[in-house]
Amino acid sequence: MQDELFTVNPDLERPDPVGAPPEPVVPPGSPLAVRMRPRTLDEVVGQQHLLREGAPLRRLVEGAAPASVLLYGPPGTGKTTLANLVSTATGRRFVALSALSAGVKEVRGVIEEARRRRMYNAENTVLFIDEVHRFSKTQQDALLGAVEDRTVLLVAATTENPSFSVVSPLLSRSLVLQLRPLTDDDVRELIRRALADERGLGGELELTEEAEEHLVRLASGDARRALTALEAAADAAAATEHRTIDLATVEATVDKAAVRYDRDGDQHYDVISAFIKSIRGSDVDAALHYLARMIEAGEDPRFLARRLVVHASEDIGLADPTALQAAVAAAHAVQFIGMPEGRLALAQATIHLATAPKSNAVVTGIDAALADVRAGRIGTVPPHLRDGHYAGAAKLGNAQGYRYPHDVPEGVLPQQYPPDELVGRDYYHPTQRGAERTLAERVPRLRRTVRGE
Repeated sequence: MQDELFTVNPDLERPDPVGAPPEPVVPPGSPLAVRMRPRTLDEVVGQQHLLREGAPLRRLVEGAAPASVLLYGPPGTGKTTLANLVSTATGRRFVALSALSAGVKEVRGVIEEARRRRMYNAENTVLFIDEVHRFSKTQQDALLGAVEDRTVLLVAATTENPSFSVVSPLLSRSLVLQLRPLTDDDVRELIRRALADERGLGGELELTEEAEEHLVRLASGDARRALTALEAAADAAAATEHRTIDLATVEATVDKAAVRYDRDGDQHYDVISAFIKSIRGSDVDAALHYLARMIEAGEDPRFLARRLVVHASEDIGLADPTALQAAVAAAHAVQFIGMPEGRLALAQATIHLATAPKSNAVVTGIDAALADVRAGRIGTVPPHLRDGHYAGAAKLGNAQGYRYPHDVPEGVLPQQYPPDELVGRDYYHPTQRGAERTLAERVPRLRRTVRGE
């Protein structure tokens, strides 16, 4: 009987003779990224943390660990490839569904067919579901029984954190394996392989070093993006009968100019310095320019988010107490949704910080306190502030005479808090900018009351 495959990816469909690992069938004219899809574990680039000897994913691909898995990671990191490799172990039948088009009816149909084949032919089925986070709760629930009794070996792929996008029962029945973005060296190896391999460009074209580096930057760890851009540039070069793909060809075909930016060199430090100084100087337009420049060059968005969090306290502080909240929220958003959508959160935080009133009082305050501590100006904790919750504390004079501020209507009363050596020492000096203007009036009043002046 001819196998019925519910799939929206023609390159995933292939015959499935029982007892022999099926060979992938790549239709003529398939994209370069499809033609170059690894056929064995040895061809897989990256994800070595999941493919080392004895690792769960390697054992699954080798057929030794029949467990359902959720592959979680950015686009172009090998989720579909690994699902294909899992299906080749011990000649399993492979069925692909996309959550974008499949419903409960299709899921149940695959499960019933898998159950029948398992019962009568002792044939196992690998069910690959791409974008599983797009399945509704009902659709995900429809998988539970078949995953539980291993009617199907589920390999589900998602670009979103499964802890938030996959129902708990399905999550608990599956191994969650996180794929990482490919490194620049990984992408470079894939590009060179595609240039030389007969399945790819067969050595007919050469790639200049500048063009290769631009393709690597464009990829941002996404193999599919790199190979798609390479294919477009190769087509353009072939059309002009040129055997060399240069930087100008790549720029023209992918409509994205090369950004002169070295993530490991001077440009990295120069541009991030200009970014921070533009925010500090309240030039929102310059700040957005440098942000765009780093995003386009493939800078790690988590690095940008961390710099914004630091800057929120370093140069704004309590002049705008919401600045740190905005920066931390942007960092969480980048971690949660990734790029390219994460650029919006980074831009929002950048605009917030650049237009906020500025103050470095937080920095000068903590640095002054640290300087005193490092210089040995420490002293002992006043007895009335010491812990008095253990037996014998009262005999030592601990917590004796402590006055509870909430006992007075104002909530503030005269009392010594610092060690004797530091009485009268001021560290925090609020400015007259933004919300600190109020603190500039309030802090001196608090000091006078607390110190009994």
